[in-house]
Amino acid sequence: MQGGPAVAAGVTLEQALATYERGDLRAAEKQFRALSQQGLALGDYNLAMMHLRAEVPKPDPKLARQLLLRAAGRGLVRAELALGQFHEQGEDGQRDLVQAQSWYLKAAEHGSVDAQVAVATAFYLGRGAGKDFPQAAQWYREAAKGGDVGAQYLIASMYESGLGVDRDLRLARYWYDIAARNGDEAAPYKLKAVDAALAADAGSV
Repeated sequence: MQGGPAVAAGVTLEQALATYERGDLRAAEKQFRALSQQGLALGDYNLAMMHLRAEVPKPDPKLARQLLLRAAGRGLVRAELALGQFHEQGEDGQRDLVQAQSWYLKAAEHGSVDAQVAVATAFYLGRGAGKDFPQAAQWYREAAKGGDVGAQYLIASMYESGLGVDRDLRLARYWYDIAARNGDEAAPYKLKAVDAALAADAGSV
């Protein structure tokens, strides 16, 4: 559940989140609904997520989508991300990778690192979008800057191989090093291999 300061219908978002955290789902649903009815985007979002997680007596994916659309329309980036996931997973019984990519792209452009990874992966695999390695590299790079370790490793690999970018072993080394420092298990081995390649290149000059 996601939060921030807000008050509606005598209940604050903080109180509704606390109700949810202590496991009183019935009361949390009512409180999030009250916040939603007062026009709070995070009320829409949290109520939608309860429906998608089947935490309400009668989960309704279509209602969840409507709530997420309203929250996204109010500028809530995590709602854009959730809509991408909704369509990718086919929460309403219809998987739509093109719609998923459209929502992921909106969230990515608004700074969601998870969405940036999703967009990059879609371009890398040609899933919901045409295969486009330069676009994949661009979005993996953005996610890498945002701290995603998997993206740090992948953009390093793309620089190492020259996939979607000009081959650049120094940039590959830079990102493998960051990925290694952030706990990626394969990155230290790749770092050694790139160091060896750089040394060989230097020796051949």
